[in-house]
Amino acid sequence: MSKTAYVFPGQGSQFSGMGKDLYEQSPKAKELFEQANEILGFRISDIMFNGTEEELKQTKVTQPAVFLHSVIQAMTMENFKPDMVAGHSLGEFSALVANKTLTFEDGLKLVFARAMAMQKACEINPSTMAAVLGLDDTKVEQICKQVQQETGEVVVPANYNCPGQLVISGSIKGIEIACEKLKAAGAKRALILQVGGAFHSPLMEPAKQELERAIQQTKFNPPTCPIYQNYTALPETDPEKIKINLIAQLTAPVKWTQSVQKMVEDGATRFIEIGPGKVLQGLIKKIANQVEIA
Repeated sequence: MSKTAYVFPGQGSQFSGMGKDLYEQSPKAKELFEQANEILGFRISDIMFNGTEEELKQTKVTQPAVFLHSVIQAMTMENFKPDMVAGHSLGEFSALVANKTLTFEDGLKLVFARAMAMQKACEINPSTMAAVLGLDDTKVEQICKQVQQETGEVVVPANYNCPGQLVISGSIKGIEIACEKLKAAGAKRALILQVGGAFHSPLMEPAKQELERAIQQTKFNPPTCPIYQNYTALPETDPEKIKINLIAQLTAPVKWTQSVQKMVEDGATRFIEIGPGKVLQGLIKKIANQVEIA
């Protein structure tokens, strides 16, 4: 039996005007946006619909904005019946609202707590990320390990996006050294990204501790379908295990390639991306070109 997987993007998919069509066309969407403004204590909808790129780039705006666009789109769709869900990094929270593990309100509160905790961690440890293209994953892993051993700097794989595209994360010095070595090893590109910190690396430990407290105080319900989590790339339905994996996600790599492969193995023939942009559609085409993607 063919199954449909719904997938939710992470930070970086935001754009000015995002969600405006939903707000204008659906009374339910409008109600949810207004509820979000109230929960957050500022009018995030105004920034989403009319904000500059700079305003949308602030972490306290970016993460809730992408989450809201995704979740409100899912909640206002007719016939939204996923067989399985997954989200890329921040998108995992959207997926957990989509499969009813989290309520809309709790999901938004956790995403905001995560954004603020990550912002703080970035200020404690100035750090960055880089996209490595055209090199085998194992080669990238080897070079990261080598740089860490030789320099004592933090450099780790952070996002396994698709074959031939791995994002690494670490201290500014560590990433700069790794990029030189990766280019020398034959990477097509090793490009330092415009991000404020080393997401999905040990440098996010202070944020992880803060988020863990918030997650432990939040009720997680049995989901309506399995979520394939970034930390393990495996399907999960146990609320307690989902919590553990969600906490681990902040300092561990996002296993997106492995998650998509596992979903296909478990019968997914259609992948539908919900939220701003089409980043995941592009990645899934490179991971599993035999499936239907929308």
